[in-house]
Amino acid sequence: MGAEDLFAQFFGGGGGFGGMFGGGMREQGPKKARTIHHVHKVNLEDIYRGKVSKLALQKSVICSGCDGRGGKEGAVKSCTGCNGSGMKTMMRQMGPMIQRFQTVCPDCNGEGEIIREKDRCKKCNGKKTVVERKVLHVHVDRGVKNGHKIEFRGEGDQMPGVLPGDVVFEIEQKPHARFQRKDDDLFYQAEIDLLTALGGGTVIIEHLDDRWLTVNIAPGEVITPGAIKVIKGQGMPSYRHHDFGNLYIQFDVKFPEKDQLKNLELLEQVLPTRAEQTQPPQDAMIDDFELEDVDSSEYSQARAHGAAGSMDEDDDDVPPGAERVQCASQ
Repeated sequence: MGAEDLFAQFFGGGGGFGGMFGGGMREQGPKKARTIHHVHKVNLEDIYRGKVSKLALQKSVICSGCDGRGGKEGAVKSCTGCNGSGMKTMMRQMGPMIQRFQTVCPDCNGEGEIIREKDRCKKCNGKKTVVERKVLHVHVDRGVKNGHKIEFRGEGDQMPGVLPGDVVFEIEQKPHARFQRKDDDLFYQAEIDLLTALGGGTVIIEHLDDRWLTVNIAPGEVITPGAIKVIKGQGMPSYRHHDFGNLYIQFDVKFPEKDQLKNLELLEQVLPTRAEQTQPPQDAMIDDFELEDVDSSEYSQARAHGAAGSMDEDDDDVPPGAERVQCASQ
């Protein structure tokens, strides 16, 4: 007898707590063995192209040696201690009152049946089921979404007297090194040099199906840092449809190092003129400074100290002994 049967016996049938409140509120269907859940991790390439995975699992099946009886035919006897219910009613003295409660039958361990040791099935040792290895072919369709569930009805655990359980595989998309996915769209970050950003050039992208995309930047089409462009129809395939999402490309413009800059005078000739700066008055006091590189650790400490200082300044406005109260937004 399973936990659900024990629960039903404890509450007088009717399904869980229904027995406590009149029972029979809804009609129960046939009992079913538990569902086996598995997470199937799939990379983005396989989701793009689709694949069939062979996955093995361990499940309980009805013992073929005894046909799920647990022993020889006629050797299985109903437990006399609980009349085959698996539960026994016990009474306990509680002061002037007597408490009545139900507990698992110790004679049959809640099974409701007793099989003598010599009559037990040698294959399952009286357990009625054995563990079996099952291989399932899981079809991962093109464009399937993260979290999608693939169900195999009746392929789960088997138990005597109940319907076989189900097996459910949940798709978990693995992170990808080059692409990010949102629904049917793909996002790619391309690094280009300053010359390509200003004068045009070619960006080559390896796609998920082993194709190579040649992306042309036209001369004079200035690509600014962080600019986003799109190639329509080159995203993910739509699940069970024939269309595709888009491929969005965000450009990271890599500027040359200072030791790579030569003939700056030529830049003055080809680039737009410098933007005019606001000039100080003629009688203003002027100090000249040179920029220096920032040490990252010192910068982090300075920011942390500045944040702490601003908090201290805010606390100065609170009188001693007063409590700071934040108003709730309406």
